Amino acid sequence: MYEHDVIVVGAGGAGLRAAVAAHEAGADVAMVTKLHPVRSHTGAAEGGINAALREGDDWELHAYDTMKGSDYLGDAPAIETLAKDAPEDTIKLEHWGMPFSREDDGTVSQRPFGGLSFPRTTYAGAETGHHLLHTMYEQVVKRGIQVYDEWFVMNLAVSDEPDPNDRTCHGVVAYDVQSGEIQGFKARQGVVLATGGPGQAFDHTTNAVSCTGDGQAIAYRAGVPLEDMEFVQFHPTTLPSTGVLISEGVRGEGGILYNEDGERFMFEHGYANNAGELASRDVVSRAELTEVNEGRGVNDEYVHLDMRHLGEERILDRLENILHLAEDFEGVDGLVEPMPVKPGQHYEMGGIETDENGQTCIDGLYAAGECACVSVHGANRLGGNALPELIVFGKRAGAHAAGADLGEAEIQTGYGDDVEDETDADLPVTPGEAGLDPAGASESEDVAADGSGQVTDADGLLERAVEVERDRVAHLMGRDDGVKHADIRAKLQKAMTRDVNVFREEEGLKRALKAIKECRELYQDVYVEDPSRTFNTDLQMTYETRNLIDVAETIALGALVRNEFRGAHWRLENQVRDDENWLKHTLISWNGGKPSIWYRPTILEGEDKTYEPKVRSY
Repeated sequence: MYEHDVIVVGAGGAGLRAAVAAHEAGADVAMVTKLHPVRSHTGAAEGGINAALREGDDWELHAYDTMKGSDYLGDAPAIETLAKDAPEDTIKLEHWGMPFSREDDGTVSQRPFGGLSFPRTTYAGAETGHHLLHTMYEQVVKRGIQVYDEWFVMNLAVSDEPDPNDRTCHGVVAYDVQSGEIQGFKARQGVVLATGGPGQAFDHTTNAVSCTGDGQAIAYRAGVPLEDMEFVQFHPTTLPSTGVLISEGVRGEGGILYNEDGERFMFEHGYANNAGELASRDVVSRAELTEVNEGRGVNDEYVHLDMRHLGEERILDRLENILHLAEDFEGVDGLVEPMPVKPGQHYEMGGIETDENGQTCIDGLYAAGECACVSVHGANRLGGNALPELIVFGKRAGAHAAGADLGEAEIQTGYGDDVEDETDADLPVTPGEAGLDPAGASESEDVAADGSGQVTDADGLLERAVEVERDRVAHLMGRDDGVKHADIRAKLQKAMTRDVNVFREEEGLKRALKAIKECRELYQDVYVEDPSRTFNTDLQMTYETRNLIDVAETIALGALVRNEFRGAHWRLENQVRDDENWLKHTLISWNGGKPSIWYRPTILEGEDKTYEPKVRSY
């Protein structure tokens, strides 16, 4: 057993920032990560960091743009915290040595991004995330923070009180990919989940193969609600053959979208008469797919993104990486021809329910970054708001886990008096139902100490959690045949991409839920083909596929019950935003293996103002 004050799971932007903050607060910190920190998916972020740094801009404008972009489903305390803290935290990165792009006079460059009323997106070429990762990893190394590299976290060690609000997290169980060892990591003060999103639930995604919703799934099974999972962002500019991201920075610099007929359709077809290509991402993605569906797409699949008019000097200075991506993956030279682009799954706005200090309803368990939902993004994330979320809320989660006093949180978590009744929607399946898991242990035993309440001390609870995972691995690797995880994952991805995409309708969502149930049933016969104990990626991906099944089901469930059109969530049956009935968060909780669905009102009251929902137009 390993023991530290604070355990940070994941080493992307949020995890690195959390570790540094916890260390600065005086804690003994360790990071447990399935990837080396500089290989984390944050490194693929191209666009930039929104922060009100210049004269003429202020945090209140940033907050308003974010609330409007969220389609009024963001929570004001979180949005205002983001907007207020982002300038100082961005300057801190610069002081740590992050090589931001600069103007001729030496000031840090900022450019326009979709949905912003001011050009406040600070960037480092088209590799902002890459530089952010390296800058913060340097700080981790400088401080001597322990990094357990290539350790895959299998589960949490959480006490087994009936009410999740009364439970405590004492650590995690992890698998050493290099040796095959399964060990417990005891957290004396707190565990911070910073594991990224579930992009691999879809087969066309900008996300890395490692983005499998691990933190969301293990927190969910431990009793933490997942919030607003139906809101999935589809980025409007991904390369058709791979899903590789083409930065919004191209459009921020003046890139133009054309259809097959050479029309600048964002304007000419009235999708965004004012902002055009710089409308919010959900608007642009729907516009592109509408063009394709109505027969104006190039090769009936994509549209063109043109940046040739920007000139070679400007492109090489600010967007050189984009040239390499287009050439390497599509064989297109962006200096002389337009690039093919189409929407692809990009970001999960929902996630593990937290307050603005990163705390969940389970004592000692925190989350930050894309895996979390403090509800900054609501129904749609603005480009350039993901990286400030990482540094602002990663810092706050790490500091609070280490005992820093950040004041009382305004956002409630867990089950409270204001919880509305469960949905009365007609669900085509019983969610989460598939009998016992492959190890033969029920989820209640899996999450709890030993299912009887007899193990109450932290060490005993963690030891029991380790034994459960060792038994599960022995079962998975002890079978000679069965179903391969890859086949289950492919079935899941096909269903999600077909029916839980940009355009959604009731029949398709129910079809997706039935397919997910079939995946869950198939998983009961899953086995690990690779018999080795070292570098067994087959075993790791088998665990990851289980996580994807659970998280995908919450996405489809949320999409089915929310019968309105808000932000990134489009519903055929209801083409209007329904503020009277749906100005509330969807929460899904795992109770004894069967999720329940409930709601909590959105918080529109900020520090000095109330954000009144308005028609969202660009």
